[in-house]
Amino acid sequence: MKTVHFVSLGCPKNRVDTEVMLGVSADQGYALVDAPEQADVLVVNTCGFIGEAKQESVDAILEAARQKEAGLAAGRPKKLVVTGCLSQRYQDDLAKEIPEVDHFLGSADALSLAPILQGAGKRLGVTTEPTWVYDQLSPRRNSMPGYMAYVKIAEGCDRPCSFCIIPKLRGPQRSRSIESVVAEARTLVNAGAREINLVAQDLSAYGHDLSAGGPRDADGPNLARLVRALDALPDLRWLRLHYLYPSSVTDELITAMAECPRVVPYVDMPLQHIDEGLLKSMRRGYSARAVYEVLDRLRERVAGVVVRTTFIVGHPGETEAAFASLAEFVEAQRFDRVGVFTYSHEEGTVSALLPRRVQKATAEKRRREIMRVQQRISRKAQERLVGRDLEVLVEGPSD
Repeated sequence: MKTVHFVSLGCPKNRVDTEVMLGVSADQGYALVDAPEQADVLVVNTCGFIGEAKQESVDAILEAARQKEAGLAAGRPKKLVVTGCLSQRYQDDLAKEIPEVDHFLGSADALSLAPILQGAGKRLGVTTEPTWVYDQLSPRRNSMPGYMAYVKIAEGCDRPCSFCIIPKLRGPQRSRSIESVVAEARTLVNAGAREINLVAQDLSAYGHDLSAGGPRDADGPNLARLVRALDALPDLRWLRLHYLYPSSVTDELITAMAECPRVVPYVDMPLQHIDEGLLKSMRRGYSARAVYEVLDRLRERVAGVVVRTTFIVGHPGETEAAFASLAEFVEAQRFDRVGVFTYSHEEGTVSALLPRRVQKATAEKRRREIMRVQQRISRKAQERLVGRDLEVLVEGPSD
């Protein structure tokens, strides 16, 4: 039996793509190995979102290239395949700079791994306009511990955020049907999964592209209806929602979260900023007032809701006053979890053309300041849990 080794980088959505390629490999008679030196084929699934992620992906490709060359020197033929968002974005450049790579695939080319494993396939195989999205029939193999799994309910994104390259890498919004998602979740639950994590580039926009009447179609599929359908799976214990967009969190969705017992009272909502000027230049499509309103609605109606969010500091045009408003917002809102990223200058985005750039050192200083504020808030939130009984997912014996 031939062997394959995977390196999967980036977000959970990318990991799902890797899991489809795991299934493709198994169907082609390949066994998964943990040690790259034991593999006949090396696959690196890359991330191309921001600068640090791109560098990590390049480093992983170069390391795999060294492993391939070492294998060849030892008389063991190896093949190196690079896939994912980085090759979607820079296929030609990577092919020129790293000749050791045998094949390049993009963000929507997981199934194209099959002919490569069969000994065929082009070297440059990136689909320039992504249209594919996996479904319940795709040959996916869950790589997470058996008690939990990610389920990607949509691919791509239609948002025009000025700092983000994802729509160009992943294509437009492509939602799966409710029936497809429920069928996959049922299979995972029957196999032992007790926690299902729903992911997408824009989870709250789920179904908009399937609705004949557009986003406000009263009868079309949407996230609230999907949540209720999944909540009916008898052996599912936890359902978690990731990456909600503030302006798409409807009252119908909040009601479903409040009423469905299997939905974890947890919201992962990347807000990015609170300053009105920055929200406009980021092209987020909502106001600061809308952010306050959605947070108020969630906290009023979803008992014990935990809110996680992320922010970008150092975006072009972020003045000291704009940053101060963000710091005050974080202090006042008492989020349970916060992640802060420094702005990454990405060619091909609108933000890359904006004036009034912020120095990297200034952006990093602002990131540290927000995280210091949040560390105090998170510590107090954890201290409030002392003495409470909580339902937990037992993963195994404690060390």
